[in-house]
Amino acid sequence: MIDPTRHRQLQELNEVELCVQILNTARNELYLNMRFLDVSLSSLGFEADPGCHGMGTDGRIIYYNPGYLLDLYRKGRVLVNRTYLHLVLHCLFCHMYHTHLIAGAVEQEEKDGETGSSKPDKLDYWNLACDIAMESVIDDLYKKCVHIPPSPLRRETYLRFRKRLKVLTAEGIYKELLKMNPPEKYYKSLVNEFRFDDHTYWLEETPPESRIQRQNQWNDNREKMQTEMESLGDQEAEDSKSIMDQVQVENRERYDYKLFLKKFSVLKEELQVDEDSFDYAFYTYGLSLYGNMPLIEPLESKEIYRIEDFVIVIDTSMSCSGELVLKFLEETYSVLCESESYFRKINIHIIQCDDKIQSDQVITSREEMEAYRREFTVKGQGGTDFRPAFEYVNQLMALGRFKSLRGLIYFTDGQGIYPVKKPVYDTAFVFVQDHYSDVSVPAWAIKLILDIDDIGNENEI
Repeated sequence: MIDPTRHRQLQELNEVELCVQILNTARNELYLNMRFLDVSLSSLGFEADPGCHGMGTDGRIIYYNPGYLLDLYRKGRVLVNRTYLHLVLHCLFCHMYHTHLIAGAVEQEEKDGETGSSKPDKLDYWNLACDIAMESVIDDLYKKCVHIPPSPLRRETYLRFRKRLKVLTAEGIYKELLKMNPPEKYYKSLVNEFRFDDHTYWLEETPPESRIQRQNQWNDNREKMQTEMESLGDQEAEDSKSIMDQVQVENRERYDYKLFLKKFSVLKEELQVDEDSFDYAFYTYGLSLYGNMPLIEPLESKEIYRIEDFVIVIDTSMSCSGELVLKFLEETYSVLCESESYFRKINIHIIQCDDKIQSDQVITSREEMEAYRREFTVKGQGGTDFRPAFEYVNQLMALGRFKSLRGLIYFTDGQGIYPVKKPVYDTAFVFVQDHYSDVSVPAWAIKLILDIDDIGNENEI
């Protein structure tokens, strides 16, 4: 007589072996159709988990429920391929590593009583955004091994988000969902349509060092993948355009706007204790030796790099959006108003210019900066000519209005007449992603491209 327990174990073992074969076949088929995924496809192992709700990954292992995977295979090999690719794309774009930050914010909101249990929270929207982004990539691939004609709900969803986003990234869709605050019925229909995998593995408790190491590995995989895709033929690159767009957005070099502004700082001595050059050993030794007489006192002045003289020019032509101008000014205000960014006495000129100088506001203190921010209005709305602003600043320099002008930032869409000659100070033309043309920017100028959704965090340079 066969032991029932032994029989069940053998049956489960056979199911696991069959599932491994199915996953290996899916991996091979994806590799044959998308060679640029070779490193990524081989970076994940397989592990059966009866408690898994379908399939999921933590960036290291693909976990699967054997019963679910076998049922999925019976419905069609394409569904298995799509799910496998869906999981790999989550890893490539490091969605699980951003989840910890959002989960922490949600936990804090719950402690503060700002969220209700019946309503989707930020983490729910993030999970949905990740799924929509990855499914949009797969639906745009047009590869026979993964292609299924998208449903009307999918087409309508992609169209809705593409009206606001050039590339359907998880971060962009997440922000749009927060703005939309979709009704519960619509939200559930989106979850039912796009949810492919179990995201609970994203919140596993792992040491931060291990998580960072794994994230770095996937970042490296993604960079290698971009290099390989760029070396492909035109037809292959066109077939994979959607995933290439996502990779380029994720791989773009980012830059801290605060650090960028500090390029225009100057070294100057300011009255404050210089703790960096102070040796506490001699100080405490003197106190112990003489009672209240230290052998050395800290320096009462310190040499620091901060912004003193600075020029911000705002393109107020009709082609420049007032909303974008305000967002740029808000971010610049927030950086310049930090105590460590500029000296107590400053000389910042904020110039509005279209094809002529419309206004020049001189800021000498934080209070004046705050007042100008509150009362700011756009003046101009004419054509665009960058030369009057540079001529005006050169005149101010000749009149001695600046002590040590290091730089000028020109916020614009780039559609105008540039000066031919390089000024004596550094110049940066600042553009907003998808709202600019930089083909005519002189070689001597710095180009800074900001993402309108990322201003205040990190920006592309």
